Parts: sequence; structure tokens; C-alpha cells
Amino acid sequence: MNKFEIGNEIKQRRKFLKITQQELSEIVGVGLRSLIDIESGKGNPTIDQLQKVLSVLGLTFEIKVKSNE
Repeated sequence: MNKFEIGNEIKQRRKFLKITQQELSEIVGVGLRSLIDIESGKGNPTIDQLQKVLSVLGLTFEIKVKSNE
């Protein structure tokens, strides 16, 4: 999954929960501009920022070993 797909998942979940970007940025403690960039796939958030956003939205991410297929 690339950063554009992650951003889209975050955006879709936020909208599903009926949370505005402003509300989410305040809850998470991430700047509004940073959140907009994350959702558009243009941002470069820290893992901590990303984890906070995902946690508030009830999402998770995992790291897997890449297969050599």
C-alpha cells in the first residue's frame, strides 16, 4: 500500500465517522495542513503521527515481510 492509498483510507474512514479535518487534527494534535497532506498522499508524517491518526479512526497498520514472488 502506498502513501496515496493510505491517505485515501484515512480520508474515507474520517468521512464515514463524520469527523471534519479540523476536528481530527485537534483530537490527534496534528496540524490541519499536515492532516490535509497525509490524506492527499503528499505528506511525510512520522510513524507517531500516523499511528495517532489511525488510532483515533479505529484503524491499524501492520508491517509484513515482503514475499519474493
